[in-house]
Amino acid sequence: MINIKQTNPIRRRGTETGKRPANLRYVYLLTAFVSIGALLFGYDQGVMGVIVADARWISLMKPANSWVTGAVVSLYDIGCLIGAMSIGFLADYCGRERTLSIACVIFVIGAVLQSASYNITSITIGRVILGYGVGACAGGVPLYVSEIAPAKLRGRIIGIEQMILCFGELIAFWLNYGFNYLETPDWWRIPLAIQVIPAVVLAIGCWFWVPPSPRWLVQQDRHQCAREVLARLHGDELADLQMAEIAEEVAFERAVTTATWADMFKPPVLRVTLLAMGVQFFQQITGTNSILYYTPSLFERGGITDPKTANLATGGVGVVLFVFAWVPIFLFDRLGRKTWLQIGLIGMCGAMIGITVLQWHAEGNPGNNGNYAIVAFPYLFYVFFNISWGVGSWTYATEIFPVMYRAKGNALSTASLWLSCYVVAQASPPIATAIGWGLYIIYSCICVLAFVFVRYAMVETRGKTLEEMSALFGIEGTLARRSGIDVDAKGGVIHIEEST
Repeated sequence: MINIKQTNPIRRRGTETGKRPANLRYVYLLTAFVSIGALLFGYDQGVMGVIVADARWISLMKPANSWVTGAVVSLYDIGCLIGAMSIGFLADYCGRERTLSIACVIFVIGAVLQSASYNITSITIGRVILGYGVGACAGGVPLYVSEIAPAKLRGRIIGIEQMILCFGELIAFWLNYGFNYLETPDWWRIPLAIQVIPAVVLAIGCWFWVPPSPRWLVQQDRHQCAREVLARLHGDELADLQMAEIAEEVAFERAVTTATWADMFKPPVLRVTLLAMGVQFFQQITGTNSILYYTPSLFERGGITDPKTANLATGGVGVVLFVFAWVPIFLFDRLGRKTWLQIGLIGMCGAMIGITVLQWHAEGNPGNNGNYAIVAFPYLFYVFFNISWGVGSWTYATEIFPVMYRAKGNALSTASLWLSCYVVAQASPPIATAIGWGLYIIYSCICVLAFVFVRYAMVETRGKTLEEMSALFGIEGTLARRSGIDVDAKGGVIHIEEST
């Protein structure tokens, strides 16, 4: 019987001697590989927009109305929500990397089913199953990479994941654009089936090659294995310091809490839960996927009536996403998390206002060449989104939880993202049909609310280690007082834990 829990011993390689230096190349390599999960996420974010707008797909599937079309897209988000919630258990039980393998197996089943579908029901079921895999990957990848990244480079590391996610969107847009020229009405099956290949690669690699998170290993009382993984990542000297800090924090948290699901909604952890869920909620409810899922339809309402031109402009969105995903890799850790998020919201709000004005202009001036200017504003939106919220919300929501709460907290924050994503995907088509450009006024107002949330509710975390978050948010002191433990004597808790 296959043991889904990671139990393999991790030892120093026999060829290695002396003290090992930090190996950032290894950190970057692991980040890039597990971010294939982010590539799958990005690919599926971008692949359906052109497909559901294609006349041949509509003729075959025969969706009854815009609500049904919205359901094909948005029920995928329900699968993602379920997948995100499952990592709260799987990531703690199986290990972060094994969770990604399991997610990929389920992803493959869904991808095969939807690419072989001949009716709305089967393709929707396939998308829900595939969504489970995407949701688990979307939550599992940043959870893993945040736990292997150096504190001062955590934004950059998650920025690499975001860049690969955007590369997935770029691939999806341009594969759709190319295959759309095929004469066959089944052209759309090819881009839906291709994604099986990277999913299989990730499943195998995470099962046999990717090492477990050192923080998860400490939770499993596998301290020697954890120290070895840390040494491979950050060098022997820093590994000793990190092991002491991680072990101290885990032992302290065990002494003061059992880290149940109920604890996530009780003070002092409730504040962190609400912040993480809030930042991921606003990442989606500000309208990013309303543009991404329905870009061809948005351009059509803006006066671009030729389908090929609309699809070409949609492909440009993928280029913008990918190009500007590189900015946070080099700059995100230089400014605070809150600063980047506020800069992003100002630009995103301005872009939504631009979309509103151009759609209003197109209604009164059909066929006017000036309508083509609408292409610029989705591009502008994604410039600001990618340098800020694309990385910032994932970084913040992943890093602020203490280690014992991190898997559950990441599950809840990612579930919040997918729930808001579902609302946006399901509601956008009928709202756009009913009030047209008024939809983007709503998104502009939400950007203002998000700005208030970031400015007045969030706490800056730049440069903090994961083990410092508990003290930063007051969790450590509150739990210690309840348990009658002196926070300054946490080392004694470690000694007691390790000597029993």
